[in-house]
Amino acid sequence: MKYYIIAGERSGDMHAANLMKELKIQDSEATFRFWGGDLMQAAGGELVRHYKEMAFMGFLEAAANTFKIVQFLRQCKADILNYQPDVIILVDYAGFNLRIAKFAKEQGLKVFYYISPKIWAWNQGRVHTIKKLVDRMFVILPFEEEFYGKFDYKVDYIGNPILDTIRNHQPGTDFIQRNQLSSKPIIAVLPGSRKQEIESILFIMLSVLPAFRDYQFVVAAVSNLNESYYENFNRDTNIKIVYDQTYDLLANSQAALVTSGTATLETALFNVPQVVCYTTSLISYWIGRAVIKVPYISLVNLIAGKQVVTELIQNDLTGRNIITELKKILLDKAFIQQQKAGYQEIREKLGEANSAAKAAELMVKYLQDPVSAAIKG
Repeated sequence: MKYYIIAGERSGDMHAANLMKELKIQDSEATFRFWGGDLMQAAGGELVRHYKEMAFMGFLEAAANTFKIVQFLRQCKADILNYQPDVIILVDYAGFNLRIAKFAKEQGLKVFYYISPKIWAWNQGRVHTIKKLVDRMFVILPFEEEFYGKFDYKVDYIGNPILDTIRNHQPGTDFIQRNQLSSKPIIAVLPGSRKQEIESILFIMLSVLPAFRDYQFVVAAVSNLNESYYENFNRDTNIKIVYDQTYDLLANSQAALVTSGTATLETALFNVPQVVCYTTSLISYWIGRAVIKVPYISLVNLIAGKQVVTELIQNDLTGRNIITELKKILLDKAFIQQQKAGYQEIREKLGEANSAAKAAELMVKYLQDPVSAAIKG
């Protein structure tokens, strides 16, 4: 069958690539056309547009790029009509993908959604739109199944793909030597993968270096941003920058400063104590405060249903507060143990791995059996 997949950011590229590999096992004649990234391209198929051109963060940033987004939508719709896929698989990225879902249903095309948009956090009314437009929804957070159930919409919980990625990761034994790191304990700094995130947060994260001279700060960088960009932040000999080695970095770290997002869950699954850091433009922040319906921003706390990790958000994200919280996860044994106990609860809630395989098996089944695919309530 012909699959058209749309992933608009780095994590979506990773999850979609794993799904594509599993779809090939279930459907040996599968062909792919997609909006995504390097990992999807390595999995096979034809890349239409790279996600790095589409990575707009926050309400204000999206509004400023409205014309560009409209152009992308037009291109995507025309490309779908030309390709005529058996199914369109949307990966998170709600603002763009729900518009494509509406177009697809108008054209009589089947729509699957892999990794639900975070409508439970804000704009919960979108669930009614999803019920009309999406044939099957595949969710990766345990509380999402209950959320959709409140609206009489049956979804498939297939486990969390981060479990698969971490389980399959083979840590390099020469990480320290390969990156010319010292023998000091490592504090991992995960500032995100988009310039808008990094520029808002990384300078604040690194401002605490003078208080932790017995440690080395190692920044998890991404290769789709060039080295000269990261060197703007490298103003101290106790800062090291490594590229595309986040999992190896976490496997060798004693603590972490993490920008809110998927990385908070990854850090928890590596059992690394963390402080969650987040800030955005003032307008985006106030809009977010007005519409967000959940008490936390990190996946760790959302899955646990309680505060497991400290979240320093907007005005609370100061050097002084980072120092206070970082000392707790480095030196306070009781605090560290409590956080790791929370991590264990999260692992139990997430359940078993093999989520991409489960999703692929269900997708092919639903494509072969349209009646079961249409059962939503």
